[in-house]
Amino acid sequence: MLWIIYAYKKGRKKVSGKIKKQNILLILSGIFTGAVNGVFGGGGGMIAVPLLNSLLQKPTNVSHATAILVILPISFASGIMYLFNGYFDAELFIAVGLGVLAGGFFGAELLGKLSAGSITLIFAIIMFAAGIKMIF
Repeated sequence: MLWIIYAYKKGRKKVSGKIKKQNILLILSGIFTGAVNGVFGGGGGMIAVPLLNSLLQKPTNVSHATAILVILPISFASGIMYLFNGYFDAELFIAVGLGVLAGGFFGAELLGKLSAGSITLIFAIIMFAAGIKMIF
């Protein structure tokens, strides 16, 4: 919550006292991303990347890296709620968590080495495959 207030204060125009349109879009995108991540227990990046890339015209690698960084506090907040509501399996968390950590380091290294076109293509394929898997 504090980072939203900080972004709001930092994003205000001093002259007019109004928030720039892009900052409003950023805040609304953040709310939407957080809600999706909270409801589905993940997937906020699937929302954040296209919003940052298409709607806000951010470069592909910046969109992906930013999505990863904003998912951390979203996932932490959602995780606390899941923990308090009893939706938690410690054994599963440890096993999957170790794999996610290793994959996260590998993926972050790979992001810096791939072209924007390759990143977009891989992301689209993964999103498409996930959508097909969920339908069937």
